[in-house]
Amino acid sequence: MAERDWWLDERAYAGAEHLDPAYVAAYGSKAGFDPYPDVQLLRDLGSDASQTLVDLGAGDGTFALAAAEVFGRVVAVDVSPAMLDVLRHRIDAGRTANVEVVAAGLLSYAHEGAPADVVYCRNALHQLPDLWKAVALDRIAAILRPRGLLRLRDLVLSVDPSGVAAVVEEWLDAAPTDPRAGWTRAELATHLRGEYSTFSWLLEPMLARAGFAIEDASYSAARTHAGYLCRRR
Repeated sequence: MAERDWWLDERAYAGAEHLDPAYVAAYGSKAGFDPYPDVQLLRDLGSDASQTLVDLGAGDGTFALAAAEVFGRVVAVDVSPAMLDVLRHRIDAGRTANVEVVAAGLLSYAHEGAPADVVYCRNALHQLPDLWKAVALDRIAAILRPRGLLRLRDLVLSVDPSGVAAVVEEWLDAAPTDPRAGWTRAELATHLRGEYSTFSWLLEPMLARAGFAIEDASYSAARTHAGYLCRRR
């Protein structure tokens, strides 16, 4: 895709903090993400060592390394050199042999080998404007085998436009004041201004258009996040 002068440069949209080694070093503790509920979900759905998982927007590898305990092949994909440096260090430290690291994004990853059985994508799709979200979802469908699974989690507002102000203010008011405890109000506000969270009622038709059937959809009580389990038709 690099030869197309109109194609989106994903690294330019990644957010400066995700490219900053100092920020990335503290990312895991700040995110407080437990990957194991999703790993267990995929195991319960039949995932095993014969299968391949692609983690798009793998970040520091928290999910990819947990998934490597179940899947025979895990491909961890991210556009941030700083994130990938942390991930490679964790792979080396754990002597994890079945995780491959690829420097790419949702719009540039070129899958090699047999089609993936599962694609996992958490808090990466919101880096793309909606036009490019739809393109990315179409590319994800092409990576997957027929009936393969997409586990998608992201900042997705399940609210009408008239309710955005109330939902966002409540969300920001609940943010911690100490940046070591999580993302502060100022950090979340920066995200909303500079990144591309979307609405559930826009994202869900995109999934259908890309060839996915939504088997489960869950929405946070704050109406700011959503999780989807989708199957490629």
